[in-house]
Amino acid sequence: MTQALDAERGHLSTRSIRTFVLRQGRLTEAQRRALDTLLPRWGLPYRPEPLDAPSIFGRSAPLVLEIGAGMGETTARIAAANPGSDFLAVEVHGPGVGNLLNLIETQGLTNLRVIQHDALEVLEHMIAPGTLAGIHLFFPDPWPKKRHHKRRIVQPGFVALAAERLAPSGYLHCATDWEEYAQWMEEVLSAEPRLESIHPDPTERPSWRPETKFERRGRALGHGVWDFVYRRRAEAPPMQAPAHE
Repeated sequence: MTQALDAERGHLSTRSIRTFVLRQGRLTEAQRRALDTLLPRWGLPYRPEPLDAPSIFGRSAPLVLEIGAGMGETTARIAAANPGSDFLAVEVHGPGVGNLLNLIETQGLTNLRVIQHDALEVLEHMIAPGTLAGIHLFFPDPWPKKRHHKRRIVQPGFVALAAERLAPSGYLHCATDWEEYAQWMEEVLSAEPRLESIHPDPTERPSWRPETKFERRGRALGHGVWDFVYRRRAEAPPMQAPAHE
């Protein structure tokens, strides 16, 4: 079992709590072939050390981390629409990773890489503080039963870590179609002193986020959709020592 972010102390604890259930599902032949042939090209292995994004992408550009890319359609659309930024998509499920690899290859998305690993460990160990231009967390598992709330990825510890990894003015964008989880998200996000809201009406989808499969499914079930976008506050200027007369 992987470690979990401690909601009270704001760091990784030794409690064996996962924020996801590993449902691999059946791989299609195309997905299996992508994992075999494309993962070495477009994938990055997990290593517990900060990655060197300029070396990976061959340039210096804003870096955005997507946590839980699913089948990758939204990830690929965002990367294609933002060629001036580089994207790291983290996903644990094999079919989703395989599908996203195929999208990268067929669309020639040189600004997108995939890491097949636990996103919390990637954020903790592979991302240096102050290096991310943005973090996307779209429709994570809401874990609706109260006894499972501890498994939700949006916890004070996660948000504190995300704020630390963001560059000044970098953003954290969370979306959900579960109303109670939306209330939870807003409470946790607004409590982080290093973040400030920059999207006043969470019931409006920001123009830069494409509609996702989970969103369409939620709306079909009569769910609302909430987007929370918070920005890392600019660092305060250092205090000047008083002048000596």
